[in-house]
Amino acid sequence: MQSKVDTILFDLDGTLLNTYELILQSFLATFKHFGYNHITREDCIPFIGPTLEESFASVAPKSQVAEMIAYYRKFNVANHDDLVTEFDGVDEAVKALHEAGYKLAIVSTKVRDTVLKGLDKINLRQYFPVIITLDEVKHAKPHPEPLNLAMELLQSRPEQTIMVGDSNHDIEGAKNAGTLSAGVAWSIKGRDFIEKLEPDYILDNMKDLLPIVGVKEYAKN
Repeated sequence: MQSKVDTILFDLDGTLLNTYELILQSFLATFKHFGYNHITREDCIPFIGPTLEESFASVAPKSQVAEMIAYYRKFNVANHDDLVTEFDGVDEAVKALHEAGYKLAIVSTKVRDTVLKGLDKINLRQYFPVIITLDEVKHAKPHPEPLNLAMELLQSRPEQTIMVGDSNHDIEGAKNAGTLSAGVAWSIKGRDFIEKLEPDYILDNMKDLLPIVGVKEYAKN
């Protein structure tokens, strides 16, 4: 590695926060409410990663999308704390990176209120001075704008930055922004899906990120 990584950008859903069950139930409840009863749980898996607008627009007429998004978000917020957890190793890895002085940011395709709610649920908001959500940008991942904005605010360079995520939006976003990338093997879409995206690294546990960026020891408390 030519330049030492000093900045880590994290996706939230499916990367730090296990929101898979919440997302799937939110989609299924929304589709059922609007009469799309033929859509199954498996059909909803590809919707994890894109924006809600993209997902609903692929199924419903444009005139219905805004109403579906509103219903989805209402259901999602109401059931959030009962259905989300953090993935194994996340707490230890994030704290170790913070203690070692790395610059950290969240780069998500969700709206800000929902992102903050998720970070608060797993008590990690304090470690992320920069949080880029759908509310701060015109173009969502995989467009480079969200990653570029995070790096600008952190005063970081692409060659010293790595994007960690569970979807093609994250890995392609990293490539488009010129950063390194790490795909997480716990993606609901499977390890094979992540491997085909050809990230620079694949993580089996979030703590696997630590030696990659140069953290030899991590806090266990």
